[in-house]
Amino acid sequence: MAIKTCLALLLTLCVASSPAFAHAIGGSDAAFVAAAQGPDPFPFMYLGAKHMVTGYDHLLFLFGVIFFLYRLRDVLLYVSLFSLGHSTTLLAGVLLELDVSAYLVDAVIGLSVCYKAFENLGGFRRMNVAPDNRLVVGGFGLVHGLGLATKLQELNLNKDGLIENLIAFNIGVEVGQVIALSVILALVVFWRTTQTFGRWAITANALLFLAGVILTGEQLAGYFLSGDMT
Repeated sequence: MAIKTCLALLLTLCVASSPAFAHAIGGSDAAFVAAAQGPDPFPFMYLGAKHMVTGYDHLLFLFGVIFFLYRLRDVLLYVSLFSLGHSTTLLAGVLLELDVSAYLVDAVIGLSVCYKAFENLGGFRRMNVAPDNRLVVGGFGLVHGLGLATKLQELNLNKDGLIENLIAFNIGVEVGQVIALSVILALVVFWRTTQTFGRWAITANALLFLAGVILTGEQLAGYFLSGDMT
């Protein structure tokens, strides 16, 4: 089944990747961003799209968000709330030079994956708790955007053309999100037409929860081992 294969690949990435990989901009991409002088929108749009398409933590969270959404308007609502939060802190985090630990932010991103999987498994319903998922998804969008902002800050971006390049980067992130989400949504919709969806839905979200635990554990380990505690 395609959806199970996709989830397995995402989980493998989580287990195999180092804590620094999430939101990372490295190699020639990092060199380009650090050396950029003046507005250069199209390369920054490409880098933003590339980040989102390869950002497994974002994709796992969005996979959990849309897992039980059957109406397109609900998908658009929640993804829009996530995008609004993501865009806000991506821009504000860099422009205001917010000083937060990238490890701790990424640990919360891991917890966002756990939260959505737990909610999908009916955990809150059993506890007689009914959180407003619109606020929760928007709030976690703020955290996801801040995670990327911390990585961009490490590159000491040139002030010349900074606002234009950040806006272009954010547009690219949203384009990449549309591309990745379209693929994930198509797989989930197709999966729902098969008899295996009912049998494997619980297992898929249990694995999603495990992926969130791994992501959180990696980042907390990195935080304590790096000596980055303040």
